[in-house]
Amino acid sequence: MTTSRSFVLICTVGVFCFISYNMVRMPALSLFAESLGADPERIGLVVSVSTLTGVLLKLPAGALSDVYGRRMLLRVGVVAFGLPPFVYPFVSDINTLTLLRFVHGFATAIFAPSALATVAELYRERRGAALGTYTACTQSGALLGPFMGGLLVHNVGFPVAFVTAGLFGCIGMVLFYSLPLNVAAPSVKDKRWAAAWSEMWKGFTAVARNTKVLVTSVTDAAKMIANGALMAFLPLYGVTVGLNPGEVGLLFSVQAFTSFFSKPIMGRVSDRVGRRPLILFGLGICAATFVAIPHISMFPILVVLSAGFGFGEAVVSSSSSALVADSSEFKRLGAGLGMQGMIMDIGHASGPLLAGLLVARLSYEQAFAIIGAVQLMAGALFWLVTRNR
Repeated sequence: MTTSRSFVLICTVGVFCFISYNMVRMPALSLFAESLGADPERIGLVVSVSTLTGVLLKLPAGALSDVYGRRMLLRVGVVAFGLPPFVYPFVSDINTLTLLRFVHGFATAIFAPSALATVAELYRERRGAALGTYTACTQSGALLGPFMGGLLVHNVGFPVAFVTAGLFGCIGMVLFYSLPLNVAAPSVKDKRWAAAWSEMWKGFTAVARNTKVLVTSVTDAAKMIANGALMAFLPLYGVTVGLNPGEVGLLFSVQAFTSFFSKPIMGRVSDRVGRRPLILFGLGICAATFVAIPHISMFPILVVLSAGFGFGEAVVSSSSSALVADSSEFKRLGAGLGMQGMIMDIGHASGPLLAGLLVARLSYEQAFAIIGAVQLMAGALFWLVTRNR
């Protein structure tokens, strides 16, 4: 029962925090940056800069959670979700917005690896199902957040949307600080800086030498390149073909809705049939639907393609995190999942930047085709490296 209560708490806090985060991120952020005069390259930078925070911090945060315990890192993470959205209404230039997005990125950079490691510790035998359920709960934030944010931006403007996002983040913060969380004790008793650094370095070294962790993370990163590109440029493409911000937000919500319901199921499937075939299958679906999107202007078909991309994401994500946890030493779970998060965020940050450069010089169709090819090449690399392991 204690394990169940802790799992429910992590999932519930994840729901509120990621609703808050995604209300700001999709589609409001791209439209807000455009309203401040940003060009496509700068919009790509604004969207990706919060992910760059994860590139810098997820691996150290995960390794620190192995040393100091998950609870301490989670406490910092929920605060980083709750407070920054209240600052957005006061932003009036693109440079300040870029800086604020970097600070807001501390939320997922610190919270995500510790939360995933907590779930992996709580459920060692049914890891795929548990991680699939947890990530589905966070995905519900991507389901509700963009739709709510898009509607609020369309009907009452950016300030109300940002303040509402802050309120959801504060609910998650209050819940986490009010209820007990049963997590494993830190693995290192000597918490002086020199000892902590030594233990962190051991974690870095262990995961850097783990080929399966690295190649699985790279495959996940390829999927996140496409995800980041959609996050930045689907709102702009949607508006050019006649959609309003609410309809664009609905596309993201449909994507998240499909992923939300698919992740727990596909996590259970991965526990039974193995992680590797599902990762390859899901990456193929992501590439196919992503390449098709800029060839379509009809809203109902875009909804179907968004749902297909969301299903592909669910298939990959529910298996990749479990495979990384399976392949990591137990006392290095935080470092292993932090490494995966860091590499994923490199992909996620690269997506808007790469898409911005390509869209500025090519058509949407050509830009999306190039990014789709990157996903297929990553799938081929994963198959070659893991086929004999």
